[in-house]
Amino acid sequence: MGSRPRLTKSNIQKILDKNEGFEKWTHNSQKNFCEDRKYSIHGGKLHIRATGDTSCSDSDYDDEFIADSDQVHRFLYNYLDELETDDLD
Repeated sequence: MGSRPRLTKSNIQKILDKNEGFEKWTHNSQKNFCEDRKYSIHGGKLHIRATGDTSCSDSDYDDEFIADSDQVHRFLYNYLDELETDDLD
């Protein structure tokens, strides 16, 4: 196993471009809170769909958004081993 590439701005965009179509699902359950997230890479961006609920009434939600730079960095840091990273600095 080689070393992990640095998550520079340039490498982050290369990773997103190389991994078109990648999807990852996560689940987080805590007391009075439950959330599922679907992460997908397309168009050179990380898209996030978050669905869940809390213990409050009328608290179900379903949000879709494009990840900001901090969210992208954190996602890539956590899941880099599952992504195509050949030929990066």
